[in-house]
Amino acid sequence: MPDTASLVRDLNAPVIAKRRNAAVMLGRRRHPEAAPPLIAALADPHRDVRIAVIGALGSLQDPAAVPGISGALADPDPVVRAAALAALGRIGDPAACGAVLGALKDPDMTVRIGAATVLGQLRCRSAAGPLADLQKNDPFTDVREAAGRALARIPGRT
Repeated sequence: MPDTASLVRDLNAPVIAKRRNAAVMLGRRRHPEAAPPLIAALADPHRDVRIAVIGALGSLQDPAAVPGISGALADPDPVVRAAALAALGRIGDPAACGAVLGALKDPDMTVRIGAATVLGQLRCRSAAGPLADLQKNDPFTDVREAAGRALARIPGRT
């Protein structure tokens, strides 16, 4: 089994599968020193690598990764955006509330569901109004239901 330093080097390998596998293994090992190179790897040109890197950062649960993962919410691929939301939920840092709030307007319903779920997990009070609007106005039942569940988790809302 490769050591952490080898896996970090593999994040820059020319072969996509090697970069992806390195990210997955670093996430499984949960070594905090892997966070900075994983954060740098968020810019990988291949979506499968970005998804693996985001998952690994979520596994590390390092709040220092929140800004980088939040940046992935602007990725053109909705699967990457959904992975970013899952990772932000796993990290659980309320600092992500602002970035996640913007994802409630994503054109992809899966991303909107993920955003609502994470806002509920983080108990983002600033999301109460936008979630109520989503619950009332989204054209998809699953999104409206996710918004309702998220609202139920936010304390002190009226």
